Amino acid sequence: FRGLLNTNRLGVILLYNKSCRMIHELLLALSGYPGTIFPWNKRTGLQVSQDLPFLHPSETSVLNRLCKLGSDYIRFTEFIEQHTGHVHQQEHHTSQPSQTGLHGSYLRAFCTGLDSTLQPYRQTLLDLEQEFLCDPHLTISHANYKLDQFQLLFPSVMVVVETIKAQKIHGCQILETVYKHSCGGLPPVRTALEKILAVCHGVMYKQLAAWMLHGLLLDQSEEFYVKQGPSAGGAAANQEEEEEDLGLGGLSGKQLRELQDLRLIEEENMLAPSLQQFSLRTEMLPSYIPVRVAEKILFVGESVQMFENHNHSPSRAGSILKHQEDLFAAELHRLKQQPLFSLVDFENLIDHIRSTVAEHLWTLMVEESDLLEQLKIIKDFYLLGRGELYQVFIDLAQHMLKTPPTAVTEHDVNVAFQQAAHKVLLDDDNLLPLLHLTVDYQGKDSKDAIGPRDGATPPQDTSPREIPPTGWAALGLTYKVQWPLHILFTPAVLEKYNVVFRYLLSVRRVQSQLQHCWALQMQRKHLKSSQTDAIKWRLRNHMAFLIDNLQYYLQVDVLESQFSQLLQQINSTRDFESIRLAHDHFLSNLLAQSFILLKPVPLHQTPMFSSSQV
Repeated sequence: FRGLLNTNRLGVILLYNKSCRMIHELLLALSGYPGTIFPWNKRTGLQVSQDLPFLHPSETSVLNRLCKLGSDYIRFTEFIEQHTGHVHQQEHHTSQPSQTGLHGSYLRAFCTGLDSTLQPYRQTLLDLEQEFLCDPHLTISHANYKLDQFQLLFPSVMVVVETIKAQKIHGCQILETVYKHSCGGLPPVRTALEKILAVCHGVMYKQLAAWMLHGLLLDQSEEFYVKQGPSAGGAAANQEEEEEDLGLGGLSGKQLRELQDLRLIEEENMLAPSLQQFSLRTEMLPSYIPVRVAEKILFVGESVQMFENHNHSPSRAGSILKHQEDLFAAELHRLKQQPLFSLVDFENLIDHIRSTVAEHLWTLMVEESDLLEQLKIIKDFYLLGRGELYQVFIDLAQHMLKTPPTAVTEHDVNVAFQQAAHKVLLDDDNLLPLLHLTVDYQGKDSKDAIGPRDGATPPQDTSPREIPPTGWAALGLTYKVQWPLHILFTPAVLEKYNVVFRYLLSVRRVQSQLQHCWALQMQRKHLKSSQTDAIKWRLRNHMAFLIDNLQYYLQVDVLESQFSQLLQQINSTRDFESIRLAHDHFLSNLLAQSFILLKPVPLHQTPMFSSSQV
């Protein structure tokens, strides 16, 4: 009996020792260090070894449930190690350095946030180890109870990690992914993902501070929602919409978009080669940041960047942020420290910075650069406000522009323009050098076409080139806009003015020719006229009536009316963005109300006057 009792005691001791060893192996496995009792398999993860006869099936089930936590933890740490190198893993389950193509600051921030959410799990394992050392009689159920809080958290976070890996989510798109998964109804999951999101927002705030306060785009991996270069929109537009008549006075969808978007022509600003063009990368913009806020961010950064590049006259420009950079940086840092992203606080700060920049630009352009005087120059020369100048110019240039242009036509036309200016006593030595007439002809050197003069309006691409029927059809006007007005009068905007200029000049030429016909009629009125002559003079009267009324409508009802509204809107605000919007509307209204974008009337349609009416 004593021998049997001693044998049982020895068995209990051995079983107790095995149980203690298993507990310590379990804690090591849950910490990311598998062993013989809990081996690691790349496909199935951690599992309890099947060669343990002393385990009851229920204990095996509990241990495998805990092993799932350990498997997730190992995969988390592998992901963090792969993309940041902050966590040191054992050799048997380390992965090779990033071969998935995932990279970037936002991914590293995500890994940092993920690592911080794993810290409570590590602390729980340390606490369990101390408890088991203090009380060896604790069972596996105690460990299961302590770690139960992570049974919901780990699988949910693993879904986010697997989504990032499978879809190769990059940059600010990580913010959107984490945000969507944080909107669930499980408090532990929501809290953990909100902590990760706060860490990722730290990268965004750093990029915002560099962009909005210093004009620097710190985005080597193309992760931010602001990018250098024009937007990629419009390339895949619906072709049917482009040609579909929308019923708006004969406007097609394509023409309507031309009215609404004044930046269809690539704005390569030749006045300031260092000034880059920037646009929004909308696919990177998180859904909780509205596009209107992103556009304000883009405007502020572009404006600050323009001032940073234009450093040759800092005394005149001053600080576009009115020396409040430190204040705005502190506000951005305060938002960065908030545990939850607040759109209200975020937009309020963006609006404050934007209003500061916009007011400074208004002061610089309206008061220091005399915007109203520049608009008057645009009106006088592009919109034919100096009618007497162009009347003289038409008379002087008619013989050289009625035929197809040649290589010397542009020089001759500019000589005629200077002569016309002297005849009407327009001898402004500061203004005339800024104006230059261009004649685009076939065979013109491509270098000249790109930009023969600083500030010249880039001609539209007409390849393959066709010979203009007359010099008038190839005539254009360029104006060298001074800094900082070039951000309002961009090459794209000046090209729109050129469209209006050519149209108004053609109307003026037709009116001049009809008046010349009337002068011939007056010279021959004492001669006997035939019935054919009478028909000709009546036709001339009808045409003159139409052209005179069209000219009056264009100059009074369209140009003067819209121009006075533009000046009124400029004088009623101290916001540059409001000025730019008002100017865009002014130019759009000119194009719309002057019939420039209407479809041409086919020749086979009914004429305005029938033969009997004539």
